Amino acid sequence: MREHRLLRAVSLVLAACVTVGGCSAAAAGPEDGRTYFSASERVGDGSVRTYATVDTKGDPTGVGVRMSVTALEGLPETGAMFMLDLPEQASATVFDHVMLNWNPHGHEPEILFGKPHFDMHFYMTDMSSIEQIDPAAPEYAARAAHLPDGRYMPRDYVTPPGLLASELAVPFMGVHWMDATAGMIPGVYDFTHTFVNGSWDGNYTFMEPMMTRAWLLTKPTIRDDIKLPAAYQHTAYYPTVHSVRFDHRTQEFDVALAEMTLRRQS
Repeated sequence: MREHRLLRAVSLVLAACVTVGGCSAAAAGPEDGRTYFSASERVGDGSVRTYATVDTKGDPTGVGVRMSVTALEGLPETGAMFMLDLPEQASATVFDHVMLNWNPHGHEPEILFGKPHFDMHFYMTDMSSIEQIDPAAPEYAARAAHLPDGRYMPRDYVTPPGLLASELAVPFMGVHWMDATAGMIPGVYDFTHTFVNGSWDGNYTFMEPMMTRAWLLTKPTIRDDIKLPAAYQHTAYYPTVHSVRFDHRTQEFDVALAEMTLRRQS
């Protein structure tokens, strides 16, 4: 029943644990900066690691996830979640850590997102705060319903109408917002990759690239501008570009949030 109500709401609005610690030494990066990697975590038959890039002054220019091509093989049939630390060089960015989810059977609404895919939540809040997004908590519904002021959410992003926020919230993740201009019409939309945002208890809490396993196997290259809010809840470096590419030299998929700009709390 919940899935059917969520699907109807989406149609209305869109048709019009394992912590990775430490970081490795800096690796050679672009001519104007360097790249720092976390330790690797095993995923499938391969591995995943996070990274941060900095310019010559040490200011962050991007963060991302690198996943080996072999990580797409040997994945579990029951799904998996990996909590990944970012290198300390990302500390001036708005991001705290990354939650990588493997969804072998997709998730609801199944008609939109029912394909096997990865979710990569780049969180702007710490892990202990995420652990408190628990339906058993007495204030769960009230905290879910406490949405951020509209100026703090990226333009065009909305929550589907007609549902309680507690029904939209995903335990240990938060309330997911979707791009109303993305053409996610049930029965028409062909999910390959998309970009989701999220909130919890009045705060804009994550950016989430989503991509199917089948799409990654094509070794795609994309680069999209990130839709930005009108104001910011924190003074930090925020990304303006999202990209996905396959690095043939390292045989890794590179999912990046980059071209960072310092934003002031407003």
